[in-house]
Amino acid sequence: MRAPSLRFRLLAGGLVWTACALVVAGLVLAGLFRQHVERRLDEDLTAQLDQLTAALALEPDGRPRLAVDLADPRFRRPLSGLYWQVEGPGGRLLRSRSLWDEVLRLPPYATASDQVRRHELPGPAEPRLVVLERAVVPPGGRLTRLAVAADARLVDEPVAAFARTMTLSLAVLAAALLAAAVVQVEVGLRPLARLRRDLAAVHAGRRRRFETAVPAEVRPLTEDLNSLLEHGEAILARARLQAGNLAHALKTDLAVLANEVEGLTPANAAERAGHIRDRLERMRRHVDRHTARARAAAARGVPGVATDVGACAGGLARALGRLHADRGVAIALDVPEDLRFAGEEADLQEMLGALMDNACKWARGRVRVTARLTGAGALSLAVEDDGPGLPPERRAAVLAPGVRLDETVPGTGLGLAVASDLARLHGGALLLGEADLGGLRAELRLPAAGG
Repeated sequence: MRAPSLRFRLLAGGLVWTACALVVAGLVLAGLFRQHVERRLDEDLTAQLDQLTAALALEPDGRPRLAVDLADPRFRRPLSGLYWQVEGPGGRLLRSRSLWDEVLRLPPYATASDQVRRHELPGPAEPRLVVLERAVVPPGGRLTRLAVAADARLVDEPVAAFARTMTLSLAVLAAALLAAAVVQVEVGLRPLARLRRDLAAVHAGRRRRFETAVPAEVRPLTEDLNSLLEHGEAILARARLQAGNLAHALKTDLAVLANEVEGLTPANAAERAGHIRDRLERMRRHVDRHTARARAAAARGVPGVATDVGACAGGLARALGRLHADRGVAIALDVPEDLRFAGEEADLQEMLGALMDNACKWARGRVRVTARLTGAGALSLAVEDDGPGLPPERRAAVLAPGVRLDETVPGTGLGLAVASDLARLHGGALLLGEADLGGLRAELRLPAAGG
């Protein structure tokens, strides 16, 4: 199943987050505006309630009356949506003309207090009223309740109008933000489109490399692609060189074999057979050596290729321990965990296996393998034995292909030479020296893989 395109993901994500942000912003703004309108209405009603309280007076019989009428004309217009009411002792009522013959049915209130209480009650002509009231005790009188009420639509209608205007404005803003997101995505993805054109040009052979004049976010990708292209070209060049070298090396041996076969007679068959076997062994060495070199050259520098040194050394130690069990050779490993070689496992097995096998053949009883990081991305693998060792003047000679210092020891003399070649192909080296155990110390310097 194909994954959605980056353009679709970016646009869909921008649309979703823009919609969520605008919805939240709209709800917050509507809530803040409602709070503002409600606060303004409460302030107006509080001012009316203060005027009502100031105008309150008592008749000689204790009935409440207003010394002056309240200024707002809506109190005198029936069912205008703005009302006041005074409830004296004994249920005596004094109310605005706007209430007509209706009564504000206030909840019970038993004690006097200057604190203003807020209620929402059904009105005489409105579904809902906002009511502010307080209870006072005038001089020489008893508990009296004063209330001022206004139609709640004075809040609901401005809030609804504001919400309609805000919704339209936010819709226009959402369309503008979506258009800006489309432009931003198109501009942001333009380097990827150029990269796609470059890839098509590379496939068609019109270009050999990708452009590096790209944004910083895309530059690592183009650099890696260019590195892969360079690596592929280097592999092809080395493969051609290896094929040429192998053909040149085998050409002479094939010519000698042809001469040996042409001159073969019953009288010299045994002698010629020995010569043919030597030439075939020589040809096998060439094939093995060039095959190993070709494999190492192809694997060198490939991103992500890494080998666990500890696992490889452990497997070789177990195999060689069984092979040399009759001689009682003990192989000690000192390899830290998470140490990795920047190359293929087959190459490390061939290099390290040749050194460990050579050490086991010459050791009197002890072989030690140590591995360390030497800094700057270098890996040191040392194989030591307690055998007779090797004089300094003869160490370079054993690295030549087919050289054997002692014919009584089994082998072809090719292992150390192949290990040296493989190490050089990986950018390292094979160093020979004197071991602390008394024998030969063979050290591989190889590139280490990152963690």
